[in-house]
Amino acid sequence: MRGKTRSWWGWGNIEDAVAGPEREELSRRTAEVLPGADLTVHEAPPVESFGVGASRVQAPQALAPLVSQDVRDRLAHSHGQAFRDVVRALLGKLSDVPDLVVRPTSEADVVHVLDWCTDANIAVIPFGGGSSVVGGVEPRVGCGYSGVVSLDLTSMNHVLEVDSTSRAALVQAGVLGPHLEEQLRPQGYTLRFFPQSFEFSSLGGWLATRAGGHFATQLTHIDDLTESLRVVTPAGVIETRRLPGSGAGPSPDRLFLGSEGSLGVITQAWVRLQDRPRWRAGASVGFADYDAGVQAVRALSQSGLHPANCRLLDPMEALINAGSSTAVLVLGFESADHPVTAWMERALELCRDHGGVLPEPPRYTDTADQAARSGAADTWRSSFVRMPYRRDALAAQGMIVETFETACTWDRFDSLRAAVNAAAEDAMHQVGATGVVTCRFSHVYPDGPAPYFGIYAAGGWGKTVEQWDEIKAAVSEALIAGGATITHHHAVGRDHRPWYDQQRPDLFASALQAGKAALDPAGILNPGVVIDPLRNR
Repeated sequence: MRGKTRSWWGWGNIEDAVAGPEREELSRRTAEVLPGADLTVHEAPPVESFGVGASRVQAPQALAPLVSQDVRDRLAHSHGQAFRDVVRALLGKLSDVPDLVVRPTSEADVVHVLDWCTDANIAVIPFGGGSSVVGGVEPRVGCGYSGVVSLDLTSMNHVLEVDSTSRAALVQAGVLGPHLEEQLRPQGYTLRFFPQSFEFSSLGGWLATRAGGHFATQLTHIDDLTESLRVVTPAGVIETRRLPGSGAGPSPDRLFLGSEGSLGVITQAWVRLQDRPRWRAGASVGFADYDAGVQAVRALSQSGLHPANCRLLDPMEALINAGSSTAVLVLGFESADHPVTAWMERALELCRDHGGVLPEPPRYTDTADQAARSGAADTWRSSFVRMPYRRDALAAQGMIVETFETACTWDRFDSLRAAVNAAAEDAMHQVGATGVVTCRFSHVYPDGPAPYFGIYAAGGWGKTVEQWDEIKAAVSEALIAGGATITHHHAVGRDHRPWYDQQRPDLFASALQAGKAALDPAGILNPGVVIDPLRNR
């Protein structure tokens, strides 16, 4: 990331955007899947064209060194990284912009900001890497506040302490993924938490959204890696006790994990580390019959083998992102303690039992460096990292390219997939968008998968946000009706609230509301996500 310029409107770094031969190839493959699509490229408008007004509020003098009123900075903090965010930026339609961006450098600064905003009736939106895809960092707070502050925590980015005996670290919440790993690497440790947003998301963001990492099984949710939290709320500071486990009542950590900054600002956490892996094994398994591939993954998830990677791509997903004509299972194992050959061999036996075919032998490495990769698995991994950049490129060409992820029990998956496909295809027809629906498993559990659906559709430039919103609503209704979750690891934000409100029990909502009232009595913290403050009900 050093020496590169972060995009204010889209994903990642400006220097890494899709261009040249990559864009030409992307357009060619898109035209093959969706012939007739208008793939005219549209550029982002200049910042000056947004007409962002002056700030409505002024910070106390003591906070002035931490405050930014720069228009580009404010625009960059006005949205996340969902498809609809990117397109609205491209169209010059970012109507809700924070008045100030404040970058605290210490917990004392955070306390000062919350005290000031409570007294001045200013909404505060905690901001890490800004990679939210559910409206979680947008200043859509209504008209009941005198202003909005985006509280950017990325200056609080250090590993403060490492407990090698317990293999844990005390880390400030604003650290982005690469910087965290840089600080842990010299001591031979890793958090082993690599979401697709890894390069541009923060520890605090992972905690506040109950994020899921790249690994398909075991210790993949940030919950599993959290030992204790320290949280600043408008009512005071909470620090939970470091424990490997406890049965002492409801967990206070669990209250803040997933709260999305609506109950308090996570400033630091003790997180569980792991030794950096030495042994790795990887393979790509093809399945001519997708349903057989599903059964193979279920067998793997219930085998106790715990693969690090177990991602099944349906034929369309495999075609678009891995260049394969069949369903593909990307399978991997790793360990810092022992070779993983036996685990891979047994996993491949299970795959062959369900008709799986290996186009090439599995790859084994014994090194502290990343494993050498090739074939469909390597192609998909590269595509996985580039997906957000390619999404932006296609969004600028009038395409609707977006995902929605969920989780369900194995017995519901077939009917859920059919319902989602039907809902998405019907919605695309209703809005006049021609496209395809894809599916891959991002994570798998003994009792069910986390399906990750994708939409690739030719929309109409200038109306793709509205088209996507209709598709999203139809699919969300299908998820709730099918007994699945509205989100497996993308959080609730503002975009998922209507369906989250249906998913959670009413009495739990009341209990959460009481917690909000106790911790944030003035209702200034990220209004509209997870639960509304009493003032707006």
